[in-house]
Amino acid sequence: MWFSLPLCLSVCICVCLHDYMLGCGVCVCVSMPSFTAPANAQIVHSGAACNVKDDNMSERIYTIKEGDTLVLQCIVKGHPRPQVRWTKTAGSASDKFQETSIYNETLRIEGIQRVQGGRYYCKADNGVGVAAIKSIRVDVQYLDIPVLTVHQTISDVRGSYYQEKTVFLRCTVNSNPPARFIWKRGDMLIEQSKDNGVDIYEPLYTQGETKVLKLKNLRPKDFADYTCQVSVRNVCNIKDKSVTFRLTNATSPPMIRLSVNDTVVVDPGQDVRITCEVTAGFPLPIVTWSRYPGPLPLSAQVRGESLILRAVTPADAGFYNCTAVNNVGNPARKNVNLVVRSNNLTFQITPDSNKDSETIQMGRDLKLSCHVDATPQDKVNYTWYKNGAPVFNSDSLILLRSDPDMAPGTSSLEIVDMKFRDLATYSCMASFSGSTVRELRVDVNISQNSVSPPVLTVPPGRQAVSVREGGNAELVCLVVDGKPRPPILWSRTEKDLLMPSGKPTVETPDGRLRLKNVSRDMMGAYRCQTAPYNGLNIKRREAQVQLNVQYPPILDPVFQDVRSRNYQMVTLRCTILRSNPPRLTDIRWFRNGDFIRMPMPDLKETPELKFKLEPTNNGSYECRVSNTEGTSACTFNVSGESQPYNAEFYFDTPNPVRILKGNNYSYNLQWTQKEPDATDRIIGYWINVRKNKQNLLSKQIDLKGKTPEKGVLMSYAVSDLKIPLSYEVRLAPITTYSTGDYVSRIIQYSEHHVCGFEDERICGFSQDRSDIFDWTRQNHLTQNPKRSANTGPDTDRSGTKEGYYMYIEASRPRTQGDKALLLSPLFNITSSKGPKGRVPYCVSFYYHMKGKHIGTLNVYLRVRSIASVDRAMWTKSGHQGPDWKKAFFDVTPSGPFQIVFEGIRGSGFEGDIAIDDVSITRGECKGGNPTRKSVSEAVSVHVSVWRDSNSLQVREDIAREEVKNTVFKIIYIYICSFACICVC
Repeated sequence: MWFSLPLCLSVCICVCLHDYMLGCGVCVCVSMPSFTAPANAQIVHSGAACNVKDDNMSERIYTIKEGDTLVLQCIVKGHPRPQVRWTKTAGSASDKFQETSIYNETLRIEGIQRVQGGRYYCKADNGVGVAAIKSIRVDVQYLDIPVLTVHQTISDVRGSYYQEKTVFLRCTVNSNPPARFIWKRGDMLIEQSKDNGVDIYEPLYTQGETKVLKLKNLRPKDFADYTCQVSVRNVCNIKDKSVTFRLTNATSPPMIRLSVNDTVVVDPGQDVRITCEVTAGFPLPIVTWSRYPGPLPLSAQVRGESLILRAVTPADAGFYNCTAVNNVGNPARKNVNLVVRSNNLTFQITPDSNKDSETIQMGRDLKLSCHVDATPQDKVNYTWYKNGAPVFNSDSLILLRSDPDMAPGTSSLEIVDMKFRDLATYSCMASFSGSTVRELRVDVNISQNSVSPPVLTVPPGRQAVSVREGGNAELVCLVVDGKPRPPILWSRTEKDLLMPSGKPTVETPDGRLRLKNVSRDMMGAYRCQTAPYNGLNIKRREAQVQLNVQYPPILDPVFQDVRSRNYQMVTLRCTILRSNPPRLTDIRWFRNGDFIRMPMPDLKETPELKFKLEPTNNGSYECRVSNTEGTSACTFNVSGESQPYNAEFYFDTPNPVRILKGNNYSYNLQWTQKEPDATDRIIGYWINVRKNKQNLLSKQIDLKGKTPEKGVLMSYAVSDLKIPLSYEVRLAPITTYSTGDYVSRIIQYSEHHVCGFEDERICGFSQDRSDIFDWTRQNHLTQNPKRSANTGPDTDRSGTKEGYYMYIEASRPRTQGDKALLLSPLFNITSSKGPKGRVPYCVSFYYHMKGKHIGTLNVYLRVRSIASVDRAMWTKSGHQGPDWKKAFFDVTPSGPFQIVFEGIRGSGFEGDIAIDDVSITRGECKGGNPTRKSVSEAVSVHVSVWRDSNSLQVREDIAREEVKNTVFKIIYIYICSFACICVC
């Protein structure tokens, strides 16, 4: 991670690559990095969670009850502010399941359903480094009402139903987690061990969770009320569910009968009434209706046991199912096939297929086929006529009721070894018995001149059709020869693309495909083919037509705000993303609506305008790019020494809240300035603090001659805020000539200025990836009941069972010397000094070190720079008593820093070390500051700490020598750095 350092040089920072024994060596000038931090993410919950835990994969598991509200919040860090996107395993976190956008930091799903469980991912990206991705597994808990069904052995179907029979009561439920089953007879619990007449078991190969109660050789007391109670042990406060069934000697499965035949053929427009009569079954069965395929038509009405369909259409055809259920035996089902007659009659003429012929020839076979789209086909009656006379089977004429070589239900007439006497007009008549629909008839004239193969062609100049987007187009494929002339089928040449109508093919009787409101996604090649019906059944003729959708150029940017200082060169670039036709006809630049006279630009190059910005040429610039279909424009709002760019808030300030007197607090607001050098020098900022859209504070922040640098954090303490209210803060930069636009954010009161690790986010602390194991967050309620009582705290520092703390677990598999490092949030300060030197920070915390095997607790100051350095600031080893103790010390970091807590495991398992209530605040520690360490002492601690397998030793003699060498190195580096600055 890089951070800007506000040195006197604004162009470069000089780094000496040296060896103090050999001399300064090489000076390298490197560019000053901007203050950018890659995105970091963490998922927390704030909804109706039943439980949140970590599994063995260190992934969080969020348990929630079905129907509750799921709220996941992605806590992001990084600068600029990262953009957040939510996704889900096997699909997206779709908007239809939530109230907020998937691009919001908070994912909210009202009334979550079981199918919405799974792994949710939060991806945070700000364009710096690799995007941060965190996941959480959502486990939706539910318990359905159980279903109880009664069955008998198959061998018992002959006698009375329940006399001396074996009966099975099957109870099935869907649940998460798995349910526990309890059987009751009346109010008495059924226990298999106490009743030889029952058997309780779990069957194999069943859907859901199932328990079976087997009643062996029914006894009089077995006729009773049976209750199946299911429980998930009150997880997520889900109450037990139950179902009761009364078993009597009259209990019987359902039986039904229909008022109509299995197949009902009706004409379009008729009303249909189907009644499903229950003839047996106790308890009284419940009747339901369904349809396959698809749901019941919207016009369907269910009245009791009857289904009524009004004014049926061919779309209403299908199988209608009546089901009667009383949970005894299997449900009773009856199906009705509803056929709505159709009038789509087609024919085919098939020349002798054995000879690969495409024309009618004497002495060869010929087949005439006739087909009606109807279901079922056996309800269609076909009759063939020759010159008006019925055709009967003979040696030369063969009738096929259902031709196996054609589509199902196709009737064919085969003419064998065709003679001149067979040249005639043949008619196919399709009729529907018992229907009012008129008969359908098609006539086919068979003669040597009346039948010829088709010739398909695209008219000259119509192979490619160009149309402007939004207009209408006509694609044409004509059958210029052939008898009879078949219809034309249109489709896209790319097999995965559908026609604009949404269908794979479209039939046109005249070969003209008409498209309206053409869009660019309709552009491409279209295939036209002769249909295999209503003509010769031969190899299909086909051709292609290219649809070319033309539109004006698509440019980027459509609008751009360009700001620069006067008398600087400005470049405006208008990129052409797409254009059809691609050839441009004109490029023109305008300023404030006036044409800019300039040499004709190269139409093959990206349009670009370069000029020196002056007070007289500020304004709106427009690049108009044209092709034959129209003109598009890029617009640039160019200003010099005027309105500056917006400020960009920094949202990851650690512990920004400080408590003041009188129930007030202050907030440390931080931000960076976007492109501070692009406009006139920024001299200050306007800050507005608002509550309920009313200004409480409006003040100018004076930079006192300092100029904002790109990427360098600026701070302002907003004071006199009331606990616990939140406020809107608005900030706008000021130059000599103008004020920039306001940006706003909400600041909130938070009591996490002292981190007690009560929140799962642990106040932004993080585990170091380079250590051996991790610190663990725990409270009294989550402690392992088998833990050793001779080590570790019983409660947190406040003494409450609910309070959390962080600790290292010394039990197996930990071994002596294993380290765990816990990192504080990064405090993004610069190397600027206060009136009395570097700004001090107070670090305070409570520690608990009880046990005979206690190792070591070290606290380091880690300063982030080109190479991060850890400096030991505090250390304790061994048993420190049974109580929490407080420690505090001052640090004066030279740049962005973190506090590192290092726990080292001692010689045995009774060595748990804990910390709590960590505070890192600006200013010196108050109330008995510890003695300040001298420079030599601080360095001595840093360089003279050695760890061996037995203890932590401080070797004073070697340390003093190391101090001398280190001080000499520091002085030498400063000398070299001064020389490097001069070189740069």
